[in-house]
Amino acid sequence: MHRKSVGVARGLLRSFLADRPDGELFVETGELVLSELVTNAVLHAKTPSGRLIYIQFELHPDALRVEVHDADATRPTARPSTEHDEAGRGLWLVSQLAARWGCCPRAGGIGKAMWALVGGGQ
Repeated sequence: MHRKSVGVARGLLRSFLADRPDGELFVETGELVLSELVTNAVLHAKTPSGRLIYIQFELHPDALRVEVHDADATRPTARPSTEHDEAGRGLWLVSQLAARWGCCPRAGGIGKAMWALVGGGQ
């Protein structure tokens, strides 16, 4: 995992959405939400060296689902922040931009998956 992971993830999302009908409707918000989830994984997941982040996208007629998997099973918690804090608002931002979001253990694997649904009648 590396700080460049955020830019790579955004590029993969843009490529994924470019080939799909109405994909452009989800680019801006999808990139913001994905950026926050990947940033959380890069900065806060305590994983062994060499572990990668796995991202997955699903496009439905009215919503985009993004998932970010990492090898740390610890669930993130939103923490209070003040207007003077330079960081710490990522999950709050996700909660404001996504119709729904959450965290669950990875099926059959180590770690967790953070997910968010963008669109879906927001």
